[in-house]
Amino acid sequence: MKTQSEKKAQVFILLGQSNAVGHALPMKEEDKIVQPLKNVFGLHRQFNQSYDIEKLTWSGYTSAGMNLAEEDDDTYSVANCLAANWQRRIDNGEDLPELYIVQIAIGAQGVTQGYMWNPDKEKLLKPGRLGVVDISLYSFTCHILSMIEKSFAEKGQEYEILGLHWRGGEEETVVSMEILENTLQDIYHRIFSGFKNSLNREAPIVLHKLVIEECMNKNDPTGERLKRMNYINGVFETLGNEWAAVKIFDPRNYPNYDGSVENNQLFKADLVHFLAEVNEWVSEEVVKDYKAKK
Repeated sequence: MKTQSEKKAQVFILLGQSNAVGHALPMKEEDKIVQPLKNVFGLHRQFNQSYDIEKLTWSGYTSAGMNLAEEDDDTYSVANCLAANWQRRIDNGEDLPELYIVQIAIGAQGVTQGYMWNPDKEKLLKPGRLGVVDISLYSFTCHILSMIEKSFAEKGQEYEILGLHWRGGEEETVVSMEILENTLQDIYHRIFSGFKNSLNREAPIVLHKLVIEECMNKNDPTGERLKRMNYINGVFETLGNEWAAVKIFDPRNYPNYDGSVENNQLFKADLVHFLAEVNEWVSEEVVKDYKAKK
């Protein structure tokens, strides 16, 4: 039987805005990952949050410090939930390989002009918490992803991309329809083509669908945001139809989803940010997806 390090490692990439950060989801003390995990690894800001580095420094995963963008630690983000879930399964005897997690996310950042994910944003990296942090997320992410292949080659370890998950798009629900119709599809083509080229290999791209229809009575009395949300989801669907590597993840598949209640049983009271239980479920779906391929 192959040892843990001899199996093909899995790389999970989580990118986007606040729902990729785990905004407003502080972990209970007993759930925080303080002791670095043995079989799950991440990229700590201390060693990797820089355009100047030429190689990645992986370390045992903790729930603090592993988002290479915004400093918002110890949250029930999908990254932290998946790390704990994966290690727990290995500890319980499941035959899983080592997992490597890359998380790059900042709240309230879209992809159109003026936002940090816009591919034309000038090169900048100012660390800090939300409101202070200012990073050219597209170019920085390409820089980080471009070093993954080299890092595993130096370790002499085979790997594959478990998935590149995009949890963004909410910010574009306040951008004019004219801008969305004229630019959004081209911007997403540029972004995901850049990520693919940086990785230098095929990677499943998983776009998390926006689900806010039933929440719009309070947040969107005119219906304009709903119209834009549907357009954004349409762009995601178009990408999925054009690129075989692109898959759509629908949060409405969550077992407790309920479209008859205001928060759909998906969101916190702000009707924007997912509940911790939903992120735990997403982590289970990622594991299920890996096992289904084996």
